[in-house]
Amino acid sequence: MIEFLFSQYKNYPNYQIALEIIAILFGLLSVWFAKKNNILVYPTGIVNTAIYVYLLYQWSLLGDMMINFYYVVMSIYGWYNWTKKNNDEGATFPIATMTKQEYKNAIIVFVATILFVLAVYWFFDKFTHYTAYIDTFVTGIFLVGMWLMAKRKIENWIFWIIGDLISIPMYYVKGYTFTSIQYIVFTIIAFAAYKEWKKNLVN
Repeated sequence: MIEFLFSQYKNYPNYQIALEIIAILFGLLSVWFAKKNNILVYPTGIVNTAIYVYLLYQWSLLGDMMINFYYVVMSIYGWYNWTKKNNDEGATFPIATMTKQEYKNAIIVFVATILFVLAVYWFFDKFTHYTAYIDTFVTGIFLVGMWLMAKRKIENWIFWIIGDLISIPMYYVKGYTFTSIQYIVFTIIAFAAYKEWKKNLVN
């Protein structure tokens, strides 16, 4: 079983394997802090995504590389939002549901992201494997999820769950078993996080 799961790594540079494991550890911390509605989701997430920007470039997953770069930027934005206070009434952005306008904006962001990533893959001639098309779709899902998390919208977890479930087999097929396992754990935490955020929901 171990040989079946991890044989892909025999030709990988040791430093890439080490970086992947470090990124995964910080990623798991980040998702756990997100579940707890804790602002530490952002600094831990920045470490995770910054490492993955480099690794995904090496692995030619350009869509996911760009989404991780976007995560870094949105983490700074989210970090700022989550620190804002409204006098003594708590956070300016409490946990809430999406508005009708935000649903429309999410659709626009999703479609625009997919078109942009498709253009990038085409320009760099990276449509060499069917996972490139899946990566493009997942990039749109995750980008919307990150945007909604920064705004503390509970629907962000639905996008994370969908993207995580698709990412599990995608990364395994590409040969990155550790990252695939990471997304299994992400999915479990995301389901729990949705239930936990729902308890604190402000309609």
